[in-house]
Amino acid sequence: MEYDFIIVGTGPAGASVAFALAQSPKQPKVLILEAGGLNDDKSLRTDGQRWLTFLQQDLNFGYKTSPQEHAGNRQIDYSRGKGLGGSSAINFGVFTVGAKHDYDTWAKLVNDEEFTWSCMQQRFKKIVTFHRDIPEGVDPKYASPLAKNHSSSGGGPLHVGYAKEWEEDLIPTLDLLSEGAGYPLNPDHNSGNPIGLSVLISSAYNGVRSTSKDLLGSLPENFTVKTFSAVEKVIFDGNRATRVVTVDGDTFLASKEVILSAGALDSPKILMHSGIGPLDQLSEYQIPVIHPSPFVGQNLRDHAFVPLVHQRKPGSSLSTRSVFYGSLKRQEEAMKQWQKDGTGEWSKYACEVGIGFFKLGERFLTSKEFERLPESEKEYLRDETVPHTEVFTHFPFHWFFPGGDFPRGDEDKLVDYSCFLVFLYNAQSRGEVRLQSRDPKVPLKFDPKFLGHEFDRRAAVESLREFIERAIESEGFKKAVVRQIVGPEGNSDEKLLEFWQQAMSSSWHMTGTAKMGRDGDEEAVVDEEFRVRGVKGLRVADMSVVPVLVSAHTQGVAYVTGYTCGEKLLKEYDLL
Repeated sequence: MEYDFIIVGTGPAGASVAFALAQSPKQPKVLILEAGGLNDDKSLRTDGQRWLTFLQQDLNFGYKTSPQEHAGNRQIDYSRGKGLGGSSAINFGVFTVGAKHDYDTWAKLVNDEEFTWSCMQQRFKKIVTFHRDIPEGVDPKYASPLAKNHSSSGGGPLHVGYAKEWEEDLIPTLDLLSEGAGYPLNPDHNSGNPIGLSVLISSAYNGVRSTSKDLLGSLPENFTVKTFSAVEKVIFDGNRATRVVTVDGDTFLASKEVILSAGALDSPKILMHSGIGPLDQLSEYQIPVIHPSPFVGQNLRDHAFVPLVHQRKPGSSLSTRSVFYGSLKRQEEAMKQWQKDGTGEWSKYACEVGIGFFKLGERFLTSKEFERLPESEKEYLRDETVPHTEVFTHFPFHWFFPGGDFPRGDEDKLVDYSCFLVFLYNAQSRGEVRLQSRDPKVPLKFDPKFLGHEFDRRAAVESLREFIERAIESEGFKKAVVRQIVGPEGNSDEKLLEFWQQAMSSSWHMTGTAKMGRDGDEEAVVDEEFRVRGVKGLRVADMSVVPVLVSAHTQGVAYVTGYTCGEKLLKEYDLL
C-alpha cells in the first residue's frame, strides 16, 4: 500500500494540504489518515448549535491541561476535534484571519516572503468563498467588506459569511459599544486590519456550518481517505521517513513525503514517538532516537478568555433569545424546520455575533510589565494592525454555566441576559507539551502555563478593566441591567486577576509546539519549507509550526498554513 504522499489529519491544515495537492494534473497518489470517523450526521452542521458539538464525546479527544498554577490549579478544557474536519467540526465557527503584521512578522522570522500578508491573502481567496449578503435594511457601516479583500465568486469550497437573520438586539449592542463606549466600528475584520468592532464572519452559510471536510468533498480518484486510522509513529529508513504506522498496526508507505497535520497537541506526540524530540524525554520512555530535537513540544502559546454575564431588566432589550432557549418544544420545532431547508430559529439564534479587536490605552502601554518586554515585542504590539484584546458578544453562556443551573425567571423561563467574552491576546508565557507514557494512545501532558508571565497578568487585568469601565459601567448598559451573574467582585488589580484565575478558559488556539524558523534558529523544529530539520521526507503543516500567536481565532490560520505547505510541495516535486 504505497502512496506518493501521506497526510496525517483532516482538520483545516491537513485538508488544505490535500486540497492544494488535488490541483495537480499529474495526479500524485495521496493517502489521508484520520483518527476519528466520518462525522456525517447532518445535524452536526446546524449553525445555531455550533456551540454544542464539542460536547459530543465521539467528536472530541477530550483533552485537559495539567493543573494550572496561576489559575487556581484548575485543569482547563483543551478540546480537540476528532473525525473528518478535525477541530473545525467542533469549534465555534469564528472565521477571522488576524492582522497583516502577524503574517509579515512570520515572513521575517523565517526569512521567506511566501508568508507575508499579500501572499497569504491570495491563498485565503483560493480556499474560501465569501458571501457578503447581510439582512435587508442593515446599515452597511456594520458590514461592508471590500471585494478586493475576498473571493466572492470562483473561490474555494469553504463557504463563509454572515447569518441571513440577526437577533433583534445585535445592532443595539453594537451601538452601545460604539456610541456609548466609544469603540470604533470596522466594517471588515478580515481585511488585514482587524482593529475595531465588526459583525462576525462565520464559517457558515445559509444556516449550515462549514468545516474542513468541505475541502475533501470533491477529491479526485488518486486520493484515498481512511478514517479510524490514528497514527502512532513514522518509520525511517536511515534518516528518511518512508512509512507510517497506525495504533492498530496498519502500515502505509510514502515514496515522497509524510506530512503531519495532527495539530499542535498531537503532531509533537507523533514526532516524539517516532524518535524526534528532546533526548531526556525519549530516553525516559525508551524511545529509540532518530534525531534529537530539543524544542519539539516547546513554545506552546494560546489565547484565553473570561465571560461577563448580566441579567437584563424585562423589556430593556429587543432580544427574544431567552424565549427560544427557554422552550424545548420551540427548539424541537425549529430543528425540524432546519432539517427541512436550513431555515428557522436554529439559523438565527447564536448564529451572528459582534466581535471587536481593540488596542488598550496608555495605562497598559506605560505599565512596567509592558516596558520590560523585549524591544521587538513592544514594536510588534505597537503596530497599527495588532490588537491587544478581543471582545465577543452574544455568547450563549447558559449552555456552559457551572453545573448547568443557569438562573431562571418567572414560570421557570430562562432569564434574559447578555454575555460578553473578554480575551487575552499576545500572551508571553511559553508552555509545553511533554511525553508522559511510552504508550502512543496516551496523550501528551499539556501545560500552557496560563498567566505565568507578568505581562500576561497585566494584559489580562487591563483588558478586563478597560472593557468594564467603557462598556459595562456605561449609562446605557447599567440602566438595562438587573444584576451581575458572572463577573469580578471588584475593579482592583487583585479582584480582576482573581476573576481571571477562577473563570478563564482556553480559546483552543494552541500554537507553536513545532516552531518554524530560519537557519540558525536553535528553537526551529521545521524550516520555512515545513521540513522537519535533521531528517528527510517528513514535514509538519499545522498550527504547531506557526511562530507567531496570530491575532485571530486560528482555524483560518490553519487553513492557509496547510495550503502554503501544499503549494510548496507542488513546486518542489514539479506537480503543476
